[in-house]
Amino acid sequence: MEDLHIHIVIDSELYTKNPESSELGRKIVSHSIEMIDELGFEAFTFKKLGKRIGSNESSIYRYFESKHMLLIYLICWYWSWMEYQLVFACSNLNLASHKLDTAIHVLTRKIDIDNSFSYINEILLGNIIIAEATKAHHTKSVAIENEKGYFKTYKRVVERVSQMVLAVNPNYEFPHMLISTVIEGSQQQRHFSKHLPSLTDTDKGSDAIERFYIDLVRKAIQS
Repeated sequence: MEDLHIHIVIDSELYTKNPESSELGRKIVSHSIEMIDELGFEAFTFKKLGKRIGSNESSIYRYFESKHMLLIYLICWYWSWMEYQLVFACSNLNLASHKLDTAIHVLTRKIDIDNSFSYINEILLGNIIIAEATKAHHTKSVAIENEKGYFKTYKRVVERVSQMVLAVNPNYEFPHMLISTVIEGSQQQRHFSKHLPSLTDTDKGSDAIERFYIDLVRKAIQS
């Protein structure tokens, strides 16, 4: 069987030059993921990235106008990839409740490497989503950036799974609140399990976070 080649399309508003168009662009994305995970977003700079990849800082600005825009690009890439994971996992499922359980599993499970994208380390990118993503939308410019569509991939994922909630219980009042809470909460629990384990119950097994949120959703939407 031939490998399935997946192409993630990112809105051109998020970059000056498409990083997928060149080896340097892909190197910028790959090493920025490594460095943001390693240093944290605040300590990460284009100057440090340029030194890591052996290129001038100015060459990075030809792809992204700021590290803020680079972070949003990475977040959008992650949620576009996650949407692909959701569609693939749920495409052949007919029972609404089974489809919803599967979607919650995809959203809350531990991230693994996807070999479809050789220059992206999805595990490190997942770490960035947990630790740094709020810095992209907890800003004074969030409303303007939202109008420009910078967060549409994340909103599309929430909408897709919210519709699965309504397929199980059309009368449930809070599908978007529920799913965004599941996503944000599961990421917090991943963070707590690594750094503040007394705030979690992950000692119950490797899939404790997934099981907790599947159970939470089932109980929340039951008629």
